[in-house]
Amino acid sequence: MTEPSSPADFKPPSGRRIAQSAVAAGVVAVIVLVAVILPAEYGVDPTGIGRITGFLELGQEPTRTLEIVDVTGGNETVFEAEIPDFGQPVPLPNPSIYQNAGEPARTETFQITIDAERETELKTVLETGKVIVFTWQVDRGTVYSDFHGHDPEVSPDYWVRYREHQEGAGDNGSLVAPFAGEHGWYWLNYNEYPVTVTLTVTGYFEEVIDYSNLF
Repeated sequence: MTEPSSPADFKPPSGRRIAQSAVAAGVVAVIVLVAVILPAEYGVDPTGIGRITGFLELGQEPTRTLEIVDVTGGNETVFEAEIPDFGQPVPLPNPSIYQNAGEPARTETFQITIDAERETELKTVLETGKVIVFTWQVDRGTVYSDFHGHDPEVSPDYWVRYREHQEGAGDNGSLVAPFAGEHGWYWLNYNEYPVTVTLTVTGYFEEVIDYSNLF
């Protein structure tokens, strides 16, 4: 049977062991600094460990995002609404589908002539949730068209596409603006002759911007 140790048997750690422990602690601190603190706090990742572990993302600037509101979606939830007493309406889950404009919708027609192998662009300015109905056609042949939108005040680096025609003689449709900004058409006349696009827009747009002078 082993006898219990007495205080007299205790030997303090040697200076060498203390030095080894200090070195080990320093190494651990350096590893934590390089692998965790630098990537997470300052976005610096000299070893690549921060990217693998995900700490590097914590130190980077947050990605700029644009909130696009689906002002007409979600009406299917009305079927889950509690049926009220007789004579009372079922509340709309998305009230934005109705807007009191206070004034009649505007209608404007434009004729845009595009020379051979040239391009142009025309945009309506809309607030979020405002609607337009449109129709356009070319007088002959076909053209490339891109119906899209963006908000120059937020960033010039993004845009959303609603519809694209590689070859088209016209289009009809409507749009409820998912965000405030410019929403309209780009046309490219790839023919060897000029064409004229006739566009009619009806809706609650603030103005129409003709960018033909930029092309």
